[in-house]
Amino acid sequence: MQPQVAGTEHFDDAPYKLRRSEVADVLRKVGSKIESYGLNTWQLRTLSAIKKCRTAELGGHIDGCDQCGNLTISYNSCRNRHCPKCQGNKREDWIEARSTELLPVPYFHVVFTLPEAINSLAIHQPKIVYDTLFEATWETLQTFGKAKEMQMGMIAVLHTWGQNLSLHPHLHCIVPGGGIDADGQWKNSHSKGDFLFPVKALSKVFRAKFCEKLKKKEPIKYEQIRQELWRKPWVVFAKKPFGSPNSVVEYLGRYTHKIAISNHRIKSIDNENLTFDYKDYRMAGVKKQMTLTHREFIRRFALHILPKRFVKIRHYGFLSSTWKREKLKLLQEKLQVKVLEKVEKKPFLPKCPCCKTGNLHRIAVFDQRGPPAWYLGGGQNTIPCKS
Repeated sequence: MQPQVAGTEHFDDAPYKLRRSEVADVLRKVGSKIESYGLNTWQLRTLSAIKKCRTAELGGHIDGCDQCGNLTISYNSCRNRHCPKCQGNKREDWIEARSTELLPVPYFHVVFTLPEAINSLAIHQPKIVYDTLFEATWETLQTFGKAKEMQMGMIAVLHTWGQNLSLHPHLHCIVPGGGIDADGQWKNSHSKGDFLFPVKALSKVFRAKFCEKLKKKEPIKYEQIRQELWRKPWVVFAKKPFGSPNSVVEYLGRYTHKIAISNHRIKSIDNENLTFDYKDYRMAGVKKQMTLTHREFIRRFALHILPKRFVKIRHYGFLSSTWKREKLKLLQEKLQVKVLEKVEKKPFLPKCPCCKTGNLHRIAVFDQRGPPAWYLGGGQNTIPCKS
């Protein structure tokens, strides 16, 4: 008797109707034609990893249930930061780490957005544009902090996409509503209920900082787009303070490990096109559907593959790693923060998908050649599910 196999949705040959449509499905349908799409080698490597994620091509392991004897096969993840299936655990780990660093102060969500005029340079020189975005944003906040004689802090997360997968570079920033003064004491930057800083003033300083840096790094390109960069006001969006410090981390967790499009937004894939959901923010966030050819979808998705080793989550000021390591504990003591000790995690044993009560234990590991013959063949070493 052949054992029941859990996680059938991860099999390459699983019935299509039993699986949710995925980015990987488009890549498999396109196959070798992707080589002619004009993508660079790093983008091709990334898309190849996403296509292989949780398939036999990356190997896997077999787990056995300690109650019913069911055998379960699981394929390895690609762990690529652009993969729709590999972000959940990373996000939870990040949230857990940040929860020990909170202060009992107001926190603000501020978004710094680049204008469309910068997109052509972002396509060809993404590292320069995105590094400059981080630099200009932090220097803008520092300028306002220094005016109040305090050291600011910031956590910034880069997003490069709009809902329709167009290029739309912007930073989501969580900014504590104050900073550290010369004596190492906490100092609020605002009155209760107010915004962090005036948004129009932030926008003007941000544009000036960005353009100044871009002019030094890319003088020729800057002169080509200078009029467009200064023609319209830039957008800095700020929300009122969060309800509590704990809600800050949960909120930011939505943004830290997001990718351009999640699999649940993909509604259908045929041999030519892909259809996905998106929100039209020009119409108050009305939900719509968009259909793109495979080639156009892959082109748009590839726009958001970040350069190799590019850091998309950055910490600044008194939220930087160096500052936190040396002074955070002292500041928390001054603000009477009760920091919970980290609880050592117990080894996680997944539940059996067959009997729902037993625990799964690793009994075999296999590489890209696929599961062992004894498992596939249903020989005497195979243990059938008794339930």
